[in-house]
Parts: sequence; C-alpha cells; structure tokens
Amino acid sequence: MTLIEKKTGYFKSFDGTKIYYETHGSGPPLILNYGIGCLMNHWHPQVKHFSKKFTVITYDYRAHHLSEVPEDLNRLDLDSMAQDIKALCHELQIEKAHFCGHSFGVQLLVRTYDMYPELFEDMVFINGFIQNPLAGMFGNDMALSFFHLFKSGFGLLPETLTQLWKLAIQNPLAVHLSALAGGFNIKLTSLKDIEIYAKGVSSLDLNAFIRIFESMINYDGHSVLERIKVPTLVIAGASDSVTPVKHQQSLHHQIKDSSFLLVPYGSHCSQLDMPDLVNLKMDQFYMLPRKRSLTGESSNS
Repeated sequence: MTLIEKKTGYFKSFDGTKIYYETHGSGPPLILNYGIGCLMNHWHPQVKHFSKKFTVITYDYRAHHLSEVPEDLNRLDLDSMAQDIKALCHELQIEKAHFCGHSFGVQLLVRTYDMYPELFEDMVFINGFIQNPLAGMFGNDMALSFFHLFKSGFGLLPETLTQLWKLAIQNPLAVHLSALAGGFNIKLTSLKDIEIYAKGVSSLDLNAFIRIFESMINYDGHSVLERIKVPTLVIAGASDSVTPVKHQQSLHHQIKDSSFLLVPYGSHCSQLDMPDLVNLKMDQFYMLPRKRSLTGESSNS
C-alpha cells in the first residue's frame, strides 16, 4: 500500500486573512474548490484517487471552517476569494494548475479565470452554475424569496437567528433536511458525508455566510465563458434538483470545445454519488492531447 504524503498549512492572503490549506501526494498541481458552505470532505474520493499522480490541493474559503473571517466584511465576495486562489498559488509556488470546482466552486473558478487566466491549465466543472442558482430552483422562486426573507430577519434579530442556525443540527431530522437542501441522493451518498456537511454548514459564521451567498446570487459569469481558452470538462447530475442539467448544458454550449458528462442518477454532488465514474472521466480528460495555451506553449502536463 502506497502512503500518500499529506501537508497542511496557512498563508496570509492579500488582505491579511489567514487561509487554511492541505496538499496530498506529488505531481502536477490539482486545486479542488468546493461549494458554498461545504467542506474538504466533499472531495475525499477525488483526493484519494488523484493524489497518486497529482499534488492535490484543498483549502477552506475565507469565513469557512479553519480559515479566518476577514476583518473587513466587505471582503466576503467572489473577487476577494479569487484573490485568495492567486495567493494560494503564490504560497505554493504554482505558476499554472489544473482546477476543479463543484457548485459555487464553478462560479468562483469562472471569476478567477476572468481575473487570472494565466493560472489555468484546464478546468473541470461539477454540478456548476455561473449566475444566480436560486432563480427557478425546484421549479419556482421560493428559494430566492426565502433567502431575502432570511437576510431581512437576520438584520432584525441576528443573535436569535444565529442561535437557531447552530441549534438546527441537533434536530434528528437535520441530516435528512440537509440532504434535501444540499441536493444529495441519499440512495448513493453516504449518510456520514451528509452528516458532516450539515455540521459544517451549522458551524459557519452566519453573517459571513449571508454576505458570500449574496455575492454568489449577484454574479453573472456568462460574458466570461466565450473567452475561456483552456480545455474544460463539464459534469452534470441527471437528478440534480439544486442546479438542474440546464445549467451545465449552458456552460457546455458556451465554452468552445468543452467536453460533457451526464452522470446517471447523479444528484447535486455527483462526485460523491458516483466517484468512480467521475474520476474515470477526469482521468480520460487529463490524458487528452492539449491545444496551445494562452502563452503559445504546449499545455500538456
């Protein structure tokens, strides 16, 4: 059995916010970006698989888990998080990396590509979107209305809602409600993974979470897609109720020469539902001949 080396560390981003990261294995860098409110645990099948031939890098977004909440709360936005990725690459002396994003992580990568295209070798998008995902979620606008109502309530009763937010996980139904809200397929995804997700979400600073969430719903990355010049793989879940297949189809159609995979029975977390299929498709994607990169040099890794 081969022992995969794991390293952990912190770095200070552009505004002094401390960001936590982990590296696994050795080889070309592969940076994994999870969904809003999620955890590194959402990548455990990919970390285990790809760390045998890549340096797999996971990290916590600002205001998530082991990373700090910035002193300036106005820095809880996509642009600041994109600058965190730039700072992460600088910390690890990475000139160019493979990037993979899930859900909100896709939107973040699109914004980061817009700001720092020179960092990208290629991209894999899993169950992603690039504009407000609440509009039309579950076939109506109730999710968007609920967010605005929740935000207004927090402005009036921040301590009360924060306490309810943290106590919610103690409800026996919390895991199953989290499965519904997070778009998991409970027939395919381990309940342990869902439980970890629920506890992770409840541990977040609620004010910070609301600010990042608002930045997410206000961003529209459509104008960036036609300018993406690196190989891109788009993965969708056939049973994703949070960001339905139409979101991923839109990405695929607008990104020139992108590849597409529809995961049968896949939920909003296809990389957990069917990790072997997702990993295999990613393996095949990384083995494809590469076109010329933005610098004019071969982008084979």
